[in-house]
Amino acid sequence: MSTGLRRIGHVGFAGLIVMVGWNAQAEDIGPINQQQRRQQAFQMRQDAALSERNAPWASHPDNGDEKRYATHIGSFAKALPHTALGQVDPSAYQALLDALASGRANRFEAIPMGGTVKLADPQAAYAYVLEGADSAQLKVRPAPTLASAEEAGEMVELYWQALTRDVAYSAYATDPLIAAAAADLSRLSDFRAPKTDGAVTPKTIFRGPRPGDLAGPYVSQFLLKDIPHGSTQIVQRYKTPVAGDDYLTGYDAWLKIQQGTPAPKSNAFDETPRYIRNSRDLSEYVHRDYTYQAFVDACLMLAGMKAPLDAGNPYVTSKTQSGFATFGAPDALDLTAHAANAALKAVWYQKWLVHRRLRPEEFGGLVHNAKIGAADAPINPELLISPVLQKVFAKYGTYLLPMAYPEGCPTHPAYPAGHAAIAGACVTILKAFFDESFVIPNPVVASDDGLTLVPYTGAPLTVGGELDKLASNISISRDAAGVHWRSDAVEGMNLGEQVAIALLKEMGPCVNERFKGFSLTKFDGTTIIIGAAQRRWIPRPKIRRGRGDTELEQDDEDTVMTIQAGPESTSPSFDDVTP
Repeated sequence: MSTGLRRIGHVGFAGLIVMVGWNAQAEDIGPINQQQRRQQAFQMRQDAALSERNAPWASHPDNGDEKRYATHIGSFAKALPHTALGQVDPSAYQALLDALASGRANRFEAIPMGGTVKLADPQAAYAYVLEGADSAQLKVRPAPTLASAEEAGEMVELYWQALTRDVAYSAYATDPLIAAAAADLSRLSDFRAPKTDGAVTPKTIFRGPRPGDLAGPYVSQFLLKDIPHGSTQIVQRYKTPVAGDDYLTGYDAWLKIQQGTPAPKSNAFDETPRYIRNSRDLSEYVHRDYTYQAFVDACLMLAGMKAPLDAGNPYVTSKTQSGFATFGAPDALDLTAHAANAALKAVWYQKWLVHRRLRPEEFGGLVHNAKIGAADAPINPELLISPVLQKVFAKYGTYLLPMAYPEGCPTHPAYPAGHAAIAGACVTILKAFFDESFVIPNPVVASDDGLTLVPYTGAPLTVGGELDKLASNISISRDAAGVHWRSDAVEGMNLGEQVAIALLKEMGPCVNERFKGFSLTKFDGTTIIIGAAQRRWIPRPKIRRGRGDTELEQDDEDTVMTIQAGPESTSPSFDDVTP
C-alpha cells in the first residue's frame, strides 16, 4: 500500500478534503444561510425548553393507600415475595420503594423477587421526554381508594365483564346475563360509566364515556374493516381463544402468579380466525398487539377511504403543492408512532413514581380471603353484597377474578393504563390530521359467530366518533381481560391526550408553511386549535444569497388562531397529497 493511500485510510475522506484544499462554494438556496439556520434552530429549541421549564409545577397527589395500610394491601406488589394470604413481604416492598426513591440501577438489582418473573421496566419512569411536555409536567387525578364505593363499583364491573366475555356484542340487547349485569351496576352509588336516565343499559354497558363510544356497534370500524397495507389488504380476522378460556380461578395458581412464577401454559385457541365479535376476542387483540398497531392501521384506513384532511392543514387550499414530509401521510404516521412512546414514558412515571395502584387480580385475592373469612380487608360492602360474587363462586369455586390471560396482569402498577395512554395520544394525533366530521362509508358489524361482516344500517358513524370508540375499545378491553380498572382506562386516555397536545403545540415553529393550527375535539367535548405557528422574523439577505449582511424583515402575513378554508378547497385526502 502506498504512503498516500495509507494516509487516506488514516485521516478519512473528510480529512482528505481539507488536505487537498477543497473549497467548494455552497449552492443551497433559501431565505437564510447555514449559520442563520443553525441559530434559528437553537432559538426554537431554547424557546421550547424555556416554555416547559417556566410552566407551573404539576402536582402529583396519590390516593393515600400506600401509607394508609402497613401491609401494603392497596398497592401493586406482583412478582415480589408473598405470604400464604397473598400479602407482600414488607421488606421486599420497602426495597422496591427505596430503589424507586434512589433511581440507582444497583438498588433495583437488589430488590428481593418471589420467582423468576421480572418487574416491567421501572427505570423507564425516569426517562426524559424532550419533545412536547416532560412526563413530570403531566398529571392525572388520584386513583380511587381501596375502600371507596368507586373502587367497589369498578370491581363489580370487572367481575361481570369476566362472566360475559363470550357474549356476542350483537346479542347484548337480549342476553339475560348482560341484563343482570346492567341491573347490578345501576344500583351502585359511585359507578362512573355511561348511563341512560341514571341507569346502565345493554346499550351503554362496558362502553366508554364519550358520544362516539355510544354510537352504533360496540366495536370501532377501525377494528373491523380491511386495512390497506402497501400493495395488499389485511383482513381483520384474528386468532381468538376458545370460549371459557379463563385463568387464575384456583387459589394456588393465583398465589404462584403473585409470587412471580411463570404461567404454566398459554391460551387455548380456536382454529378459525374471526372478526372481533365479543370481549374475549377484543381482550386477545390487546394481549398480542404492538404498541401503536391499531392506530397506524387506522391512519392507513383513513388514507385508503380518502378521508378529507383537517381544514387547518395548509395544503387543503394550495393550488400548486401537496404535503408529504410535512402535513402528509409520512408526517401523520410518524407522529402517531412517536406519540405512542412518549405516552408510555408519561404513564410509566405515574405508575411507578406516583400511584403504584394494585391490579384487579390482586384485589380479587382480598375479596376471596374476606369472603371465606381468612383475612379482613377494607372492602366497600357494595361489592361484597353484589350477586356477581355468587355467580363467580358457583362457576369457579372461588371469589377470585377470572383472568383472560394465563399470566394474569403485567408486572407493573395499574394506574393509569399503558394501552389507554397510547390510545389517547394516538387518536388525538389522528383527530388533528383528519376531518372528524367525515362519515365513514359502508360501515359494518361482525356476525354473531365472527365469521363474516354484515352491513351496519344505523345512524352515520363519523371519523371523530369512531376514533374515540377505537381508543375506548383498546383501553376498556384490557379491563375485560381483568388486568385494568375502568379509571385506569379513562385517566390513561386523558393522560395520552395531554401528551399528544403538547407534541402538536410544537409543530408550528418548526415548519415553513403558513400553518394556522389543527382543530380537534378533546375527550371532554371541547374543541381546540393547536399547533399554530407563531409570527416569525426571517432574516433575508441584502447582497448575495446566504452571504453578507442581512436585515430582519417581518413575514408578510400574520398568523392568526383561525381556520378558514378557501372557497375553492377540495379538502384533499392523503391519497391526493402523497406523491
